[in-house]
Amino acid sequence: MTLDELQHYLDFNNIGNAPNVVKYSVLAVLFVAVIGAGIYFDTTKQLDELKKIEQKENELKSEFSVKAGQAAKLELYKEQLAEMQASFQAILRQLPERTDVESLLVDVSQTGLANGLEIKKFKPSAEEKKGFYAELPIALEVSGHYHDLASFISGVAALPRIVTMHNLKLVRQKSDDKDGGAGNEKLEMTATARTYRYLKEDEQ
Repeated sequence: MTLDELQHYLDFNNIGNAPNVVKYSVLAVLFVAVIGAGIYFDTTKQLDELKKIEQKENELKSEFSVKAGQAAKLELYKEQLAEMQASFQAILRQLPERTDVESLLVDVSQTGLANGLEIKKFKPSAEEKKGFYAELPIALEVSGHYHDLASFISGVAALPRIVTMHNLKLVRQKSDDKDGGAGNEKLEMTATARTYRYLKEDEQ
């Protein structure tokens, strides 16, 4: 069959008179075209959806793995939480419900005197509320030898109530005494001591 004859039979008006080989070939081409279109418009869409579902599955597996690990450590977390709560309650017990400045002054003064220091200044400032507790800043100024000052700071830190020291500054004390030397030289220390108290619910 020549090319001209094939083109003649492929004409829509003459396709009915074409040999069976041509008819079957045209049907095969049409079948392949329909299948290809079906794959393109339907199967491709399903493949995209399948890819999204597989991605979601991987995400769920990762999330499950994380949550499974957390669940396995749940008892450990509960134990740690109980320990933290116990420690928190122990700290709260160290916070008085009122700021007893007078007794704190006595404690600080006795600690200073026990270490051979001179308390030159003890001046409380306004109380600062912070959540469930309040801070009371106290301006301190003491003088003495270096090692005595260090012992004083340790002694204040060891008081029954919580007292922290901030903004420490040391300067040489002006003196005409020339018999000492660096080891016996007196220093003046300024600092801010902070003590804390627990706020009642109506104060928070």
